[in-house]
Amino acid sequence: MKLSKTQRKLRIRRRIRKVSAGTAERPRLSVFRSNKEIYAQVIDDVQGKTLVAVSSRDKDLAKAKGTKSEIAALVGKTIAERSTKVGIEKVAFDRGGNLYHGRVKALAEGAREAGLKF
Repeated sequence: MKLSKTQRKLRIRRRIRKVSAGTAERPRLSVFRSNKEIYAQVIDDVQGKTLVAVSSRDKDLAKAKGTKSEIAALVGKTIAERSTKVGIEKVAFDRGGNLYHGRVKALAEGAREAGLKF
């Protein structure tokens, strides 16, 4: 039986979530990628709370010009800066069923450059 693209992505997402659950000491950096935008959240799964959230639609980032990958890198830097302000330095990376390639990779590298460890 051949899975549809969405079923396959959902199966991958569940498999990733089994391994990388966010705790208070090491929250989960979750990435959601749509066709136009990219969103990132730092989540504590034990309490079920989002600690920090950034997207390419935020007011300061929506004005940014460049390719989607460049904007994703900006989102990564911004989430890392906001996380360190809150006191988060280590996270578990959750690519959300997407391949670690393109915009997802650019976001991760941007977050690493800004000081986030994963």
